[in-house]
Order: sequence, then structure tokens, then C-alpha cells
Amino acid sequence: MNKSLIIALDFSTLEEVKQFLDGFPNEKLFVKVGMELFYQAGPSIIQEIKARGHKIFLDLKLHDIPNTVKQAMKGLAKLDVDLVNVHASGGKRMMEAALEGLIEGTPEGKERPLIIAVTQLTSTTEEEMQAQQRISISLEESVTSYAALTKEAGLDGVVCSTHEVERIHGLLGNEFLTVTPGIRMASDDIHDQKRVATPEKARLLGTNAIVVGRSITKAASPLEAYKAVNSAWEGTEA
Repeated sequence: MNKSLIIALDFSTLEEVKQFLDGFPNEKLFVKVGMELFYQAGPSIIQEIKARGHKIFLDLKLHDIPNTVKQAMKGLAKLDVDLVNVHASGGKRMMEAALEGLIEGTPEGKERPLIIAVTQLTSTTEEEMQAQQRISISLEESVTSYAALTKEAGLDGVVCSTHEVERIHGLLGNEFLTVTPGIRMASDDIHDQKRVATPEKARLLGTNAIVVGRSITKAASPLEAYKAVNSAWEGTEA
């Protein structure tokens, strides 16, 4: 994966997505389709976005018994998306099964989608993790432990916050992908995210891809907001 800015399409309908993408006539984007949009619009949303030439991160965070996840991934592989994910807490066997399904389901002559695993959600604090998940180690240790398990299972990388990127790359190598949500411009409201960072900070920490939603999708001019975030991410601000 090249250094990527992924736009989270935080919409509920196909029409909203079309209206948003119409504002980017000359841009080839990398967008995230999450549960809200996919469950309400269905696979047709993928076809619409792909017809416009954009890349897609299908963010469904699969977490179930290994065989169920394997069969689900066989189906998702046929949608021609570029990136999919599971929850690392599902365990090594589940992640291995997900990869198997993805490989088996990818049409002949096509490159299989990249697959990453969610470690800890960026809306989760260390206190919440320890009290509610009964995990006694630190949040950073939990994330890096899940990342190591993910690599052992053969997946391509993880979803994590920027705060864990350096440690993950230090332990598992720079080829192991880190995709970081919770990205906000310095002037933005962080909403329900807890572990956030600016695009500049994410770049300096060495993450491979950032996921940006409301900073772009809710802006008065999404195209201008996208350009501003991208400039900060690439380090090309004037």
C-alpha cells in the first residue's frame, strides 16, 4: 500500500455518497465504506464507487468463528475492494481463516485485497479497556500484542492509533501496515474519538495510511478540506 489518505464515507445512502463524490470530478480517491453505509446501501455502493475509479477500504470488522469468517471473506473478495478487515481479538485461527477465504474468493487474474486487523478501537481509553475488557496490561501493550498475533497469522497489517505506530513498526517492521483512524485537523472537534492526532503528527510517526471522516465530509467545501488534509499529510503545506 502506498502512503494513503482514506476518506471515511460517513453517510447512510447511495445518494449521499454520489453527491459527495460528484464534488471530486478530477480526483482518484481512497474511501472507506463502513457498516452504516454497507448495511443500508448494500453491495451496489461498492459498484458505484468502483465505476468512478476510486479505491475502497471495506470496513466491516468481521469477528466470528473461523469458518463463518472464511466464508464471508470469500464473498467479499468478489466485490473487487482493495482493503478489508477483521477484529484481532477473534484470534489467530480466525484471522488465518479470513486470509484463506480471501485468497480462495479472489477471482483468477485479480490481486487479492489487503487484509488488516483492528487492535483496539480509537474510541477506547486504557481505563475502559482494563475495566471492561479485563485486560490488565497497558493499552499500548495490548495493541502491540494484537499486532504481533496479526502478523503471525499472515495478515498485512493492523488498524491502530498513531500512538502505537512507532512501536509496531519497530517490533514488526515497516512493511507491516499501520492504518490509523482518529485523524483530526488541529481546529476540529474530536467527537467520540479518544486517541487522536493531526495528519502532520501521523506523517512524522510513520503511519502508512490515515483515515479521515468528518474533517472532510462535513466541511463547507469537502474538496478544499481534502486538499488541506492531504497537504498536511504529505508535508507539502505552503
